[in-house]
Amino acid sequence: MKPIRIFSKSLYFWIRELHLYFGLFISPFILMFAVSTILFNHTFKPWDKSNVQETSMSIEIPEGITGGAEGLKPAKQILRQVAVSGEIGYLSYRPKQNRLIIPVMKPGQEVRINVDLEKGTVAISRKRTDIWEAMFYLHKSPGQHNVNIRGNWIYTQIWRWLADIVVYLLLFISASGIYMWTVLKAERKIGLILLGAGGFSFVLIVFAIAA
Repeated sequence: MKPIRIFSKSLYFWIRELHLYFGLFISPFILMFAVSTILFNHTFKPWDKSNVQETSMSIEIPEGITGGAEGLKPAKQILRQVAVSGEIGYLSYRPKQNRLIIPVMKPGQEVRINVDLEKGTVAISRKRTDIWEAMFYLHKSPGQHNVNIRGNWIYTQIWRWLADIVVYLLLFISASGIYMWTVLKAERKIGLILLGAGGFSFVLIVFAIAA
């Protein structure tokens, strides 16, 4: 029985340590998601420092201009010419008007590039956004729309990986928290009450939504 007891203590030690340090790692992400969720729910921003700048310039129109995922490559070539970076949204290609509109987003900035394909000019509208809108962007990113083109910016791809990692670690922290609670006999009664209250609340909201 002694080796089993040693293994049990060692397992508890490592789970406790990982629970602690993984929790510290994901805490900034959880805080960001929590704050932005509150702002979403109450459609509230403490202050707004957004401003818009308009510029225009001439560019060399690349070949293969079109909309959708097929238009990403020439759109990125245009972005390099106008020194704009970020996640490209839905490309609005208007062949009858000889125009292409490229929306670009990243934390702290929203850009709308209106390309005149006939004249070879672009009108660039830059909206500087505040930290609250930046949190909104990160909370929603990469979003539920434009599935075929989203994740076309390297930092969006990194953020997507980080968001997934946070979810996996949160699942581990939840499971390890339950494990450590079961080991501590003195905490079982209050733990059962809280676990039951949480489970009841979850079932209640699921039933209300499904009804």
